[in-house]
Amino acid sequence: MSVASEKQASGGLGETVKIIIQALVLALVVRTLLFQPFNIPSGSMENTLEIGDYLFVSKYAYGYSRFSLPFGPHLFDGRVWSAPPKRGDIVVFKLPRDDSTDYIKRVIGLPGDKIQVQHSILYINGTAVPRKEAESVSLDGVQYTQYEETLPNGVSFKVLDREPDGMEDNTQVFEVPPDHYFMMGDNRDNSTDSRVPPTAGGVGYVPFENLVGRAEIIFFSVKEGEPVLAFWQWPWTVRWDRLLKIL
Repeated sequence: MSVASEKQASGGLGETVKIIIQALVLALVVRTLLFQPFNIPSGSMENTLEIGDYLFVSKYAYGYSRFSLPFGPHLFDGRVWSAPPKRGDIVVFKLPRDDSTDYIKRVIGLPGDKIQVQHSILYINGTAVPRKEAESVSLDGVQYTQYEETLPNGVSFKVLDREPDGMEDNTQVFEVPPDHYFMMGDNRDNSTDSRVPPTAGGVGYVPFENLVGRAEIIFFSVKEGEPVLAFWQWPWTVRWDRLLKIL
């Protein structure tokens, strides 16, 4: 190989490495500051979110905390450019008791709110949240009653109730501390959320700092148990009706 050919090959390799590095930096910036992909591994948010859904979470929605960064290095406390979540937002957050596990739930209680569940009915500050019965659904052979709830700010969504007086369907009154939020899953009898204290393996109150971002859109979805990378099976395994679903 001539000297000119060697220089050309070296230059081509260097340019390729440069492009790869630029792409990785761009991906890191997008993931840290703009959007991060998440997948749904459990049924605690059914039917809003189903196992096998892949969604984008906006990292900028609530500002940035140390948990906005990969691996959550403790570089600073609190949030910068912060904006509080709204009641009814679907939020990804770091589990308070270990600061590393990602959870996804719906914001039900804001700082200062009093939250209680009695006979499956949600109460916010002593007032029952209006709900109306919708069509029943069957999940894994189990029949669920479905209700449409409407929060005080007008946000409506459907929740599932397997039995009227399930394990967490009758609770104490929870008073949400300052700078904390009360989270619940839409699948009320199959959700370990703020109704369960951390000492019992639950979530408890979630600090504002622990919020990672707001769920925005389902960009891909495969049937439960199906491999997402088996593209040759997509015509049968992709849930096409869930693609690009706004949350």
